[in-house]
Amino acid sequence: MKAVVNKEGCISCGLCVNTCPEVFEFDEDGLSEATGQITEENYASAESARTACPVAVIDIIDD
Repeated sequence: MKAVVNKEGCISCGLCVNTCPEVFEFDEDGLSEATGQITEENYASAESARTACPVAVIDIIDD
């Protein structure tokens, strides 16, 4: 599984980066991006980041 962030809607609030730093980080423009793989160990925090995103721009997909 992997996470995908729609950067066009990202408001750089940092919630995903703080909730699941194993998967999310800020890019050079200050927008969130998913750089890590979702594993069994971090799935719950990645899902929490997805559901808590205030602008709902995070998707979790099978890769």
